[in-house]
Parts: sequence; structure tokens; C-alpha cells
Amino acid sequence: MLVELPVAPISASRFPGALVAAQTARRAVRSGVLWGYVFGLYVASSTLGYADSYKTAAQRDRLAATFGSGGGFAALIGPARDIQTVAGYTAWKSLGVLAVVGAAWGLLAGTRLLRGEEDAGRWELLLAGQTTRRRAAAQALVGLGAGLATLWGITAVITVVVGRSSKVQISASAGLFYALALVSGAAVFLAVGALTSQLAATRRQAASYGGAALGAAFVVRMVADSWNGLAWLRWASPLGWVEELRPLTGSRPLALVPLIASVVVLAGLTVHLADTRDLGGSTLADRDRPRPHLRLLSGPSGLTVRLVRSGALGWTVAVAVLGLVVGLGAKQAASAVTASPSVERLLSRLGAHGSGASQYVGFSFLIAAVLLAAVAAGQVSAARGEEAEGRLEHLLVRPVSRSRWWAARLAVTGAVVVGAGLAAGISAWVGAASQHAGMTFSSLVGAGLNLAPPALGLLGVAAFVMGVWPRAATMAGYGLLAWSLLVELVGGVVASNHWLLDTSLFHQMVPAPAQSPDWVSAGALVALGLAGAVAGGLAFSRRDLVGE
Repeated sequence: MLVELPVAPISASRFPGALVAAQTARRAVRSGVLWGYVFGLYVASSTLGYADSYKTAAQRDRLAATFGSGGGFAALIGPARDIQTVAGYTAWKSLGVLAVVGAAWGLLAGTRLLRGEEDAGRWELLLAGQTTRRRAAAQALVGLGAGLATLWGITAVITVVVGRSSKVQISASAGLFYALALVSGAAVFLAVGALTSQLAATRRQAASYGGAALGAAFVVRMVADSWNGLAWLRWASPLGWVEELRPLTGSRPLALVPLIASVVVLAGLTVHLADTRDLGGSTLADRDRPRPHLRLLSGPSGLTVRLVRSGALGWTVAVAVLGLVVGLGAKQAASAVTASPSVERLLSRLGAHGSGASQYVGFSFLIAAVLLAAVAAGQVSAARGEEAEGRLEHLLVRPVSRSRWWAARLAVTGAVVVGAGLAAGISAWVGAASQHAGMTFSSLVGAGLNLAPPALGLLGVAAFVMGVWPRAATMAGYGLLAWSLLVELVGGVVASNHWLLDTSLFHQMVPAPAQSPDWVSAGALVALGLAGAVAGGLAFSRRDLVGE
């Protein structure tokens, strides 16, 4: 009888010492491809949309006069430089947004592909081969670099191709440098995620440490852009370093020095610390004998609260701080909007009608809605991780039914999303009231609650995929988030088919308080999420647990 032996992958058989790099690169590149297209299409839509919307020099000059003074929009997406040109507008519209999105991608990818793989026990098998902890960490960084290079390459190709348009006229060299600026924040926070993976005992802790660093960098950058006298603070934040590159508007390659230096230093510390700790251990020692805390352990709901409370608190604080900053800048932004009919028309095309302050808040709250959707996608990914890594088996062998665990997990996540949205609305009212921006408490609380339905809809869709096709759950959640954001941003600037726009969860959300919340559409999103959760739960209760 012939027995067919498994054939080792070519990369592993020819280069066994590079197995960690190959495995990490394979996963990082897949993610880099997805987000590279998101980055590139966002740049293309911003560039071509501006060229089509502002065709005369007078229109562009009015836009530049409106936003050149800074204010609330500068705090949100960065200072406007030379936005009377296609290149200047492109740099302003895309750099501030995509630098933060890229940083979040880098942080999550770094912790997932280092600490996450270690938590799952896969590094034990890899380290049993021809490598050491130090070399494995170095190889993992090379693999992450491959994902970063993919993100840059796709973004650069799309940028250069769009730049060749007669409407745009951005040189290839400027487009390449601009793409480098867009992904430089991702490079820094990939390294941050790799370092926190050595410091923390779990991936959840590593992501929390890195998220705190990203939040601090974002706040420092916002403060620096809000007041001209504090512009020097940009040099205290990696996101500020990205701004100081000033691509397409008088590029400053010298600002690459702190970005490159930080990546090198963080990568060096990662490799060094990986060699000084045991596999599965951490540099910051976890308590070996913690005092027992048995509260909330009476059932799956309490356990879920204990598992998500630190992350939920962090996200809620982040969304509340964003709401506060938006409220504080609403009055100043209102004067900019009302002074420029073209800006008001642009915001109206994005769906934000009403007074200048309410238009600004409605437009800015799209960012908060994206953050809440990311919370929902992240919690489904975490639940899937518990199943894939075998931790869920230890719970389900106890007298806990699958349906109870499923319902508890999704209900707690839904409560976190609604609570964070409410916190955003209340904190925005506090900021707006302190500046006498003229917005009522009830309108901003309603705007905060209006942020939750897209996230709840995404939660249900991702949960359904987890129930029927568990290995695709994480990709489905984050893929739907990326698609919805891209369609909403592109569709708000260029003419798009309404059927395409309707595929975006965020397009179903009106930009309150610029408009009264459409509770019918909100209810439809919640119903979609509920139906997905129920159907996914039924499928989950009837299938076997599936590993990685």
C-alpha cells in the first residue's frame, strides 16, 4: 500500500531558517493588499473629486481662504497648505486621515502576528527548528516589513497613475514620496506593536499598551494643530512627524529622520527583549499569584464583561475625547463653513445640512462611527480567537450552553457600542457648550446614539459569518468596515451609483446633528444585526468548534 507523505512548502524546505519570516509575510501581505487598495482609492477619489468640484481659480481661492486659518478642521485632519492646488488639497484631505488609519493597521498587525501567534502556541513549533527567539523576532519584523512594502507599493502605483491625469498633474517622484508619507505612520506603529508584544503578557495587553501610545500621539497632534503657538508640539508626536513631511506641498525629507530612527530603535529593542524573556513570558512581569477576584464569574455574561472591560473602557475614553475635541472646535469651524458657500455645498454633498457648527459635528462624527464599527469587528475577531486557540472549549465543557455564551458575548459588545456612542454625544455637548456653539444637549445625545446602528449592523454580519464560516469571520468584519468607509468617502465626493452607496453601512447613517437622526434606517441596521446574530448563533450551535 502506498502512503502519500505530506510535502513541505518550498519556502520551508529550501530555507528552513526563514520559516518565521515567510509565515509572517504571508499574513501581513494579505492584509497589506486590502488596505493598499483602500489607501489608493481614497487618494484617487479625493484628487479627482477636487478637480471636478473646484474647476476655477476663484473657487479654489475661496476654499483656501476658508481653511487656511486652521480651526476645528485643522485639529481634525491637519493644517491646510496650498489647498488652492490639486496637490495641496490631496495632501490635506488624505494625509491626516490615512496616517491614523495606517497607524491603527500597523499596531493591530504587529500585535496579532507576534504576540498573537505566541499566545496561540504556534511559535513553540517554529522555535523547535533551526532558529532562536532573537532570530525569530528579527524574521517576524522582516515579514511585517513585507506587508508594509505591499501597502506602500499598491498605494504608490494608484497615486502615480492618478497623478498622470491632465486634471491632476502630480509627478511620479512626488507621488512616490506622498505614498511613503501615507504609510510612515503604519511603519512606526508596526514597530510599536512589535515592542509591546515583548512587554505584555497577552496580545490584548500588547494592543492596549500600543493603543494608549497611538491615542497620546493623536491628541498631541490635535493640540499642536489647534493653536499656532503650539505648532512645535508636532515634533513630540509620530503623527506630527508625518505631517512635517509635507508631501506635495514643499516636501521635507528631513522629517523622515525621526520616523526612520524610531522604527530602527523600536525594532532593535524588540529583538533584544525577545532574547531576554522566556517564550510565553513578558518583559513587564505579570503577577504569578494574583489575588483571586471572583466577581462577575457567575455566568458567561459576567465573564464577557471581565474579558472586554479594559478594552471597552479604552475605546469609550478615546471616542469621548474625540467628541470633546470636536465640540470644542465646533464654533470656530462654524465660521469657516458659513464663510464659504463652496465648503457648505461640499458638506451638503456628504449629507451634512444645517448650521455650520452642526454640519461640522455631523461630518466629524463619521470618524467616531468608524471607531465604534472597529470595536464591533474587533470583538468578533476576539471571540473567534477564543475558539481558534482552544480557550472556548474549557468554558463549554462546563454547564454553559453555546447559545448563552453567544448571546452574552454579542449583548455585552452591543452595550459597549451604545455606551461609547452616548459618551461621544455627551462629551461633544460639554465641549460645544463651553464655547457657546449653540447646540442643544438633546441633539448631541441623539447624534451620539446615532453612531451605534452601523456598528451593530456590522456586529451582526460578522457574527453570522463566524457562525457559518468561522475562519472568515475576522476578514468579514474588517473587510465590511473598510468597504463601507471607502464607499462613503468616495461617494460623498464623486458621483456614484446609489446601489453602490447603499452597500456602505455608514451611508445609512445620517450625519446628526446636521440632520435629525433617521431612526427608521437606524432600526433597519439594528434589525440586520439582530438577524445576523440569531442566524449565526443557530449555525454556531450546530457545528463543531473549528481551530485555526
